[in-house]
Amino acid sequence: MQTHDVDVVVVGARCAGAGTALLLARAGHDVLLLDRATFPSDTVSTHVIARSGMVQLHRWGLLEAVVASGAPRLCRVEFTSELGFMAREVKDRYGVDFLLAPRRVVLDEILLEAARAAGVHVRTGVSVDGVVRDGEGRVTGVHAHDVHGPVEARARYVVGADGLGSRVARAVGAPLLLVRPSSGAAQYAYHAGNWPAIEHHLADDAFAGIFPTHGGQACVWVCAPEQVVRAHRRKAGRAGDPLLQMLEVAAPGIAARVDATTRRSPVRGMLRMPNHIRLASGPGWALVGDAGCHRDAITGHGISDAFRDAELLATALGTALRDPACETDALTAYGLERDRMARDVFDLTCELSTFPRQARFLELQKRLALAIDVMAGELSGRRLPGAATAAA
Repeated sequence: MQTHDVDVVVVGARCAGAGTALLLARAGHDVLLLDRATFPSDTVSTHVIARSGMVQLHRWGLLEAVVASGAPRLCRVEFTSELGFMAREVKDRYGVDFLLAPRRVVLDEILLEAARAAGVHVRTGVSVDGVVRDGEGRVTGVHAHDVHGPVEARARYVVGADGLGSRVARAVGAPLLLVRPSSGAAQYAYHAGNWPAIEHHLADDAFAGIFPTHGGQACVWVCAPEQVVRAHRRKAGRAGDPLLQMLEVAAPGIAARVDATTRRSPVRGMLRMPNHIRLASGPGWALVGDAGCHRDAITGHGISDAFRDAELLATALGTALRDPACETDALTAYGLERDRMARDVFDLTCELSTFPRQARFLELQKRLALAIDVMAGELSGRRLPGAATAAA
């Protein structure tokens, strides 16, 4: 059996997991990062990084690496609805004056390499089967396997960063604290073209857009109620294209610029996107990213959520690792802080995913922009995990 003995095992090596591992390692802790996937590899994603997430990348020293990878700087955001057309330039706030929408196959690899450089032990192609507990029920590690056989890792803390279907969350029995109806669906594909700005197009029962990304391509997407997406799929049949069909209805301005000849990928997405928040931590374990808090993709805040929670959790675990007597207070504070900072965007997302009348939808979008800006300001003023120790 292959064995490891570390301070923290992080299960899931994408945005939430790699970010958590990176920050813990930079603070001087011994971290093992596991993922069943091999990298570089793609995953379903909303792509765009909101200002709050951009502030995190900037503070972690990784923003320029993402730009250097070829992700275009996005300085203009456009919004089209039956009520008119609006455009705004991305203002310089908290050290950031542009947005990014990188391909995950690129972004995740940058985060993973940064984690390796910080000293994280990275093992991919490892599937976690469950958690290990001591005689009092505290989680003390994970048992897993790879192509060579069993793997066991012992740790003071296990972090579940393994997404919506988190095996860690199931293994520890993390309860749902808040559940809202799940009625939204999202479909997207990559199209080649000239894409100078982020675009949003609102119609009744549909929200579509363009996120320019790597390689002269854009993520072209549509969010709609699940029953609407299923209806378009039935109408399109096996040989049809439901994404293009939805764009013709919801965003003719986009549909006129994309077709089968510009398509560079299969259509991907989710037909039902849960809105829920799980308990953030327990004895010897914690959840981060989608494993702990998931909501509809209509607000495109998933990557930014992952970065925020990674920093909050790394700070809490750093405190608990330095002083075990502080564990309960530190992890309780992590859960409370995560829930407080996530709640405005979570609530706005849940209402937006019901597709209210367009005037109300636009009002909610303005409130969303304000909530993200407030969050970015708060994050920009935080001390990075381990900064106090380093200064001492």
